[in-house]
Amino acid sequence: MKLGVIADDFTGASDIALTLVEGGMSVAQFNGIPPGAVPAVDAGIVSLKSRTAPVDEAISQSLAACDWLVAQGCTQIIYKVCSTFDSTADGNIGQVTQELAEHLGETRVAVCPAFPENGRSVYQGHLFVADHLLNESGMQNHPLTPMTDPDLRRILAAQTSWPVDHISTHTVFQGSEAIAEAMKGPAGMVIIDAIRDADLHAIGKALSGRKLMTGGSGIALGLPSNFGLSQGDIPFVGRSGLGVVLSGSCSIATRGQVERYKTLAPSREIEAETLMNGGYDLAALVDWVLQQDQPPLIYSSADPAVVVAAQETFGGNIIAEKIEALFADLAACLADRGVERIVVAGGETSGAVVTALSADVLEIGPRIAAGVPAVSVSGRALNIALKSGNFGDVDFFEQALDVLKGTA
Repeated sequence: MKLGVIADDFTGASDIALTLVEGGMSVAQFNGIPPGAVPAVDAGIVSLKSRTAPVDEAISQSLAACDWLVAQGCTQIIYKVCSTFDSTADGNIGQVTQELAEHLGETRVAVCPAFPENGRSVYQGHLFVADHLLNESGMQNHPLTPMTDPDLRRILAAQTSWPVDHISTHTVFQGSEAIAEAMKGPAGMVIIDAIRDADLHAIGKALSGRKLMTGGSGIALGLPSNFGLSQGDIPFVGRSGLGVVLSGSCSIATRGQVERYKTLAPSREIEAETLMNGGYDLAALVDWVLQQDQPPLIYSSADPAVVVAAQETFGGNIIAEKIEALFADLAACLADRGVERIVVAGGETSGAVVTALSADVLEIGPRIAAGVPAVSVSGRALNIALKSGNFGDVDFFEQALDVLKGTA
């Protein structure tokens, strides 16, 4: 392996995997650190479920993944975080980045979550989602990681003892040599502005030889060429069997996708109060899915006001864990009963589903939408799509099912 990625959730892992595959790298995505032999690939991605884990746990998992990737031959490590910089006042982005840097002997770390194709840009150190600041984009209502400050410098400074610097668009627009020169400064973490793909390509070139960087999938756009690679064909085998859509995301984009798909296919909502009172029977849900003539939707993507009310009644983490467990068990049972296409919306939900499926190695296929590839479970007749909450157009679920079938 040449390049290693430590992803703090599963959708983020497949997101950056697509970027690298489209850049010409052979890529394998692993569900945690694999216990045995792995495919010979250019880039290895270790998918963790550490975004909302306790800081010490996130650090220990990330360091273990780092050591494994370095042992495979990786000379450069990316700590992949969400393009909306999802974290809390307590972490984990700053703390994990600092620990990884000190572990690898890197003294100056570029940090850039920009992903222009999906509307994420960094300007003057502030993160924008389309034409809104992060804290006005809907992310302020995230049930687990509400983002109420768009200034990445302030967010990061609260999470690390390292200084936080900034490379502005004025320098970025001058190209990779100017960026590389700015990266020669004193020890610290460096927020780098990026508003165009061209900026990310320049940043990637400037970071050649750096041991560590932190960011969204966009930070990887310019990296394959540093290893002499360029875009080629992406092999993929479609599956025409039964399909299902499982949505645990409450983002604005996902709620729109849910509303659209409900008009096209059978659907069932998982309500927090009913779930907490034991009102859902797993076997009955499985039977219901298998009885449908077209891929149905099962969702818990409620309006933020409904989510807040449920959290106040039952506790936010408890509800999230219950929902994730239900979707995970449902996906595992459905796959065992012959379902060959599973579309999952939501990072935490995706992590739970992949773990339940025992999908230790994922093979990355073609794109469904920006940041979302079709994925095959190695050694199994099963294709899946793992979608971060805010990604995809309103018709994403239909698109995903078609791509997983091989007909798009």
